[in-house]
Amino acid sequence: MSQRPWNSPAAQKSSVGSRPGAPASPSLGRDTWDASAPDRPLLVVEDLAKSFTLHLQGGVRLPVVSAVSFEVFPGECVALGGPSGAGKSSILKMVYGNYRIDAGSVRMADEDGVAEVAGAAPRRMLRLRRERVGYVSQFLRVIPRVGALDVVAAPLRAEGVNEEEAKARAAALLARLNLPERLWGLPPATFSGGEQQRVNVARGFIGAQPLLLLDEPTASLDAANRAVVIDLIHEKKAAGCGLLGIFHDAETREAVADRVVDVARFSA
Repeated sequence: MSQRPWNSPAAQKSSVGSRPGAPASPSLGRDTWDASAPDRPLLVVEDLAKSFTLHLQGGVRLPVVSAVSFEVFPGECVALGGPSGAGKSSILKMVYGNYRIDAGSVRMADEDGVAEVAGAAPRRMLRLRRERVGYVSQFLRVIPRVGALDVVAAPLRAEGVNEEEAKARAAALLARLNLPERLWGLPPATFSGGEQQRVNVARGFIGAQPLLLLDEPTASLDAANRAVVIDLIHEKKAAGCGLLGIFHDAETREAVADRVVDVARFSA
């Protein structure tokens, strides 16, 4: 899938939901917008709300966030900021379809218009993950006994890339992330936390999805590999990818984020 470059000037870092100077977001009542236009968002989150019900505590309801609204445009990295427990990871999981959405809208640009994540059928959500939105979580979850090289190459095979090219590109990315070649054929479950995270990063960054979600992608990495991830983020931005991430490391956040959305403003 081709990625459209973003030719607008770099946005100034801010703590607002919309990119400065961007056109108004499509309203919730519209079914489509021109998703191919470089000045249109890849992701629009509007009035999002989430709470958890503690069934073992008598059905107590625990509010997490409410009225969450922001956008992500091609070629920018938006960071979710705020204290631990503010709901940053919950927002990422709602965008990715892992958490049920209580209220509001999560809309992402799709090839045939706009896809609404809230209430999306499982089959459509799987297609969106394959074609439109990637995700680097804090923890690597893979099929047991599958080697690291195959784990990283899998997203390319799903895109229709042939086996030889997929493995070659996966090998190049693992080498760039300084994962020793002797480990490439081994299941990542046997690796250290930092080694697993490098496989996780490689698998997330290798695909061509125009939107990428990052949940602490450098948390378990040393300085050298943090620098590699920062470079990879900048390369994604230059290719027109939009990124939404959580970065507790202030130096990493400062190096990659064009805007910071303060999630504490959306406390329920």
